[in-house]
Amino acid sequence: MSILQDIKDAFRQPNNTLKQLILINVIVFVVLIVMRLLLTFTVGPGAYNYLMSFIALHSDMGTFITRPWTLITYFFTHQGFLHIIFNMLNLYWFGQLIREYLGDRKLLSLYVIGGIAGGVLYMLSYNFIPYFEDRAASSVMIGASASVLAIVVAAATLLPNYTFNLILIGPVRIKYIALFLVILSISGAVGDNAGGNIAHLGGALIGWLFIKQLQRGNDMGRPMHAFFDFITGLFKRRPKLKVTHRRTTTFTGKANGSTTTVAGKPSQKEIDLILDKISSSGYESLSKEEKQKLFQASQKE
Repeated sequence: MSILQDIKDAFRQPNNTLKQLILINVIVFVVLIVMRLLLTFTVGPGAYNYLMSFIALHSDMGTFITRPWTLITYFFTHQGFLHIIFNMLNLYWFGQLIREYLGDRKLLSLYVIGGIAGGVLYMLSYNFIPYFEDRAASSVMIGASASVLAIVVAAATLLPNYTFNLILIGPVRIKYIALFLVILSISGAVGDNAGGNIAHLGGALIGWLFIKQLQRGNDMGRPMHAFFDFITGLFKRRPKLKVTHRRTTTFTGKANGSTTTVAGKPSQKEIDLILDKISSSGYESLSKEEKQKLFQASQKE
């Protein structure tokens, strides 16, 4: 099977958001490498820089107004192997946790909202903080770090005592990994990559806020998914109407103080209680029934 066919299959499979996000980043990275080579050898390096100006996020508000799509494209764009490798590894490791416990839609919400928040904080800082005044006209930003850090902090907020085995270090709880990355971004907010580190902090804030709001029953990604569902619905074929007559019976009852349905799908109250238990005692403390309810909730959306 060809590489192209593998890519097509990855985008056709349902509930495959993590792999799709990684693939998009890798494909953009490879395409830009090829474009840089071709443009440099044929037209000159200036042509590639001009192309990047339509993808990277500009700190200058006047430029951004003419290219608003860059608030999205910048967090799918990388230059340098270490840059994309580090981001994609963190996206895979921590994204697996979000995907397993909260589902693909929550993972997509965190990635997109975290990237947007990082980009907005970057532009606001460069335009309203005097320290960055000299850089505002020429600074541009690319990279998925803000999106990835949103996912890292979200996973650490949801499962603070979950442990990763790090090479040469051993088992480390992910709350300490997230804390280290946040402190690293704070320390770099006055360095050469100040704009990027400020964006990281915007993503980290969204990751923490997203989980805290979710535990209170508020899904910050709901408006985004409503928009996506509307757009995709425009391109879906409407099925032919079939008129059938059948008798239906609806039953609702209460179990353990929470409303359930005959389909067995857990209520929001049940999910909130399970998330609180994970936050305080870890995923391992859940019963088999609670794990099943969490899985059903992730499939509901």
